[in-house]
Amino acid sequence: MRIALIGYGHVGRAFASLLDQKRSRYPFRIVAIHTARHGTAIDPSGLPPAPAFQTHLRGVDEFLDRAGCDVAAEISTLNPETGEPALTHIRSAFARRRHVITANKGPIAHAYASLVEEARNAGVQFRFEATVMDGTPLFNMVRKNLPGVKVRGFTGVLNSTSKVVIAAMREGKTLEEGVAIAQSLGIAEADPSYDLDGWDSAAKTAALANVLMDARTTPRGVDRQGIGAFTAEQVRGLAEQGKTVSLISRGVTTPDGVRLSVHPEILRDTDMLATVQGTSNLILLDTDLMGTIGTVSISPGVEQTAYGLFSDLVDIVETTS
Repeated sequence: MRIALIGYGHVGRAFASLLDQKRSRYPFRIVAIHTARHGTAIDPSGLPPAPAFQTHLRGVDEFLDRAGCDVAAEISTLNPETGEPALTHIRSAFARRRHVITANKGPIAHAYASLVEEARNAGVQFRFEATVMDGTPLFNMVRKNLPGVKVRGFTGVLNSTSKVVIAAMREGKTLEEGVAIAQSLGIAEADPSYDLDGWDSAAKTAALANVLMDARTTPRGVDRQGIGAFTAEQVRGLAEQGKTVSLISRGVTTPDGVRLSVHPEILRDTDMLATVQGTSNLILLDTDLMGTIGTVSISPGVEQTAYGLFSDLVDIVETTS
């Protein structure tokens, strides 16, 4: 199966390395990579993990026309406010009857229902396991292992940067120093205000609600508040009381529809939601038949996000074989 990558940052490189490791069992090959900054590389026989970018194309449409791929992997930079340009990239792939995998939560948060319909009309598969909780099998768990179960709501701790910043402030560092730590770990969004202001969490919350609860919403439909109002003094004062601050995503079904929120909450240090630190994430699903069930990822990195893309690729092969 031939793969074209749209975007080639940390996740893209980890994905290329993973495919190289697994090639003897899974004969996937990356035949084209398009980046906004470095240009484009295309080789029908397969590109190495460190390709030479030379060609400069006019855009993704021309890239997809020339790529000769079976699957497009959309892994460009997130824009949680609009989902673009990733949304347009995915639709361009569907228009050319290419399967799509993505680690970009923006399109799922803004247009999930319409994208699923467009993929169905094009006769192609659309997978997105890596968009929330890295490669942790959340969407696939519900899709494959919970037949007949209705998800009524969820609670999640889903933003790593906010957790790293709060932990730094507990140690006496400033918010800005906490952001610098998150950036050094490679976990902050390109614009860290998306993390601090709750936009990243709002995009994940909208994506969860769209996929699991058919909410047909966007991040702007999430009642959102970030952690920017907290000072290091406040966080240290809470720590002295055995408490902390966590940015919590919540979704709940009400008589008026699905209500979504992202708020910083003051929790006891012993609260399950407060024990998730660093890049670790947790989500609890409220269901009609299974009660509350959940999953946690412990200290995931780009390798786990890359695995989410890989698992989607395998799933597409198994589905279409």
